[in-house]
Amino acid sequence: MAIKRRIDETAGRAALREWAQTAQGQGKTARPVLAAAVRFSLEELASRAEGNSVEVRIPPFGVTQCIAGPRHTRGTPPNVVEMPAELWLSLATGRISWGEALQTGQLHASGLRADLSAHLPLIEYP
Repeated sequence: MAIKRRIDETAGRAALREWAQTAQGQGKTARPVLAAAVRFSLEELASRAEGNSVEVRIPPFGVTQCIAGPRHTRGTPPNVVEMPAELWLSLATGRISWGEALQTGQLHASGLRADLSAHLPLIEYP
């Protein structure tokens, strides 16, 4: 079943592009642009890796469930991935690898299915 998108694809890609250009220049991305880029990329992950066994959290901007497997319904899910927005967008756009992200100490992944490396990058920007 396809996910319901809340971020328009054109607007989401534009936000990701703006984030990538700003990050390349070592600038700071405006909060609304950062939020749109995170939410769009989470929706993209959920549409490519449909399922409910892993919860991906990018506080304070968004959360999604993805990866096929046992469905979780109550309490803290057994498979959780959480990281800051900038790190998530770097992963989603291929600027860094899953292994590099783990080494930063900012990526927290727990559970047998919490490795997202097979699903990343989602969209590559130089």
